[in-house]
Amino acid sequence: MAKKEENKLQQPGAHLTVRNATLADVPAIVALADRVYGPLKMETYPRAAIVGQINNFRQGQIVVMVGDALVGYCATFRISGDVALKPHTWNEITGNGFASRHDIHGDWLYGMEVCIDNAYRGYRIGQRLYNERKKLCQSLGLKGVVFAGRMPNLHKRLKKVGSVENYIDQVVHKQIKDPVLSFQLRNGFEVIGVIPNYLDDDTESLNYAAHLVWYNPKVPQEDEKPVKKYGVRMPDVVRIATVQYMQRRVTSFAEFLKYIEYFVDVVADYKSDFVVFPELLTLQLLSIEDQELSPFESIEALTKYTPRLKDAFRDMALSYNVNIIAGSHPTRVENGRIENISYIFLRDGRIFEQPKIHPTPNERYWWDIEGGSSLTAIDTDCGPIGVLICYDSEFPELGRHLADQGVQILFVPFCTDERQSYLRVRYCCQARAVENQMYVVMSGNVGNLPNVSNMDIQYAQSCILTPCDFPFARDGIAADTTPNVETVAFADLRPESLIMARNSGTVQNLKDRRHDLYRMQWRGDKKQ
Repeated sequence: MAKKEENKLQQPGAHLTVRNATLADVPAIVALADRVYGPLKMETYPRAAIVGQINNFRQGQIVVMVGDALVGYCATFRISGDVALKPHTWNEITGNGFASRHDIHGDWLYGMEVCIDNAYRGYRIGQRLYNERKKLCQSLGLKGVVFAGRMPNLHKRLKKVGSVENYIDQVVHKQIKDPVLSFQLRNGFEVIGVIPNYLDDDTESLNYAAHLVWYNPKVPQEDEKPVKKYGVRMPDVVRIATVQYMQRRVTSFAEFLKYIEYFVDVVADYKSDFVVFPELLTLQLLSIEDQELSPFESIEALTKYTPRLKDAFRDMALSYNVNIIAGSHPTRVENGRIENISYIFLRDGRIFEQPKIHPTPNERYWWDIEGGSSLTAIDTDCGPIGVLICYDSEFPELGRHLADQGVQILFVPFCTDERQSYLRVRYCCQARAVENQMYVVMSGNVGNLPNVSNMDIQYAQSCILTPCDFPFARDGIAADTTPNVETVAFADLRPESLIMARNSGTVQNLKDRRHDLYRMQWRGDKKQ
């Protein structure tokens, strides 16, 4: 047991708090996992995986706090007994740690993680977390809790006991002790089997795990008839507006804002939750100069507007009570790099940035734009969203990375010059909607800007796309626009329809992935 004087519980007035995890807890959870698993040389969690766990099933992620210190974390998700009660690997059943296999119809609660700060052991934090799991299981009316537990002493005793089964049998009959398995048995869990090759880097357990269950005493365990899982109508909607914006000459920054605010005002009158503007929206400001600028001069001219742009858009988001995806703005960042950044202004006053990951050849040529390295879900009052700027939508791994983080609505500000370029983006966005079973919202420019390099002509047909299945529009298009005219398109999107499609659709792309064969790993997760 750790010395209690080394932790904050020894401070006057300190106490334990158990609550649901939030996205604000993500850095502390990652740090906790590093402290616990680093010394064991076990793979720890990237930031994006914790984000995915919380976004995919926020109700099932629990933290223990001592003041402002996060000292315990418990991760769970719902899953079918047909999956959880059969042999599996940790990566396979958890979707490589993202809890992306969460199934709202799942009849079992799967425990994928319990992580406790070693300095706070001895305060029954593990028991508190297990109790919370049981409470959640009972409140949801599930059959029980299932997981695969580590056996840290197995590597020391296997030769003596002869087999993994004998080791478990001796722990069950209290002939020997295991720090993890003995604790789980004391908390009412039963061993139903042994799973080999569960965790590749769990050398202490020799990659074995004990398959354990706790049966909910309030729910009969006999087999029941299948429940119909489709055809439900959802009352809640998220209203989306996409602005097909005309690039035109302006004489001042105030005039530019006047055009933007007009559309924000319009969509607010229609009670929209989100409005999205096109990529490179702010290149319109270069027309103020009334002369063609060199690429270097263009970037410097735009950068000087950045503080005023952020203040103005934030004020509009607050004043009109609408979340604004403000297209994108080429920006010289602190280290001198030029990035094409989408600024996201939430109606609670928060501001987020999403850089473009893949600059196009034109962007590199005209403005020496470099690609960003972070791609994260953005938590909003309407659920997690993601942003991919134009060309980024043509890279399927980016959309999948956001889907793993729980994103249900993907915004794609774009800027294309002619129809072929536009269709590349359009077809790829439709593919992202289908393969990730998410909504995709496109917003593009029309019009032209004389004397502004790389903005000579525009082609756009902005739209709001859906997966192709029964709960959605016939052609997978919730809203469309007339090409090359300035306009706004609206659509009411139902997040519950996505959840239904992901769990009970005609096809279930996210659930049916072969996690035993492949996965996508984002190298920048630790730095996001």
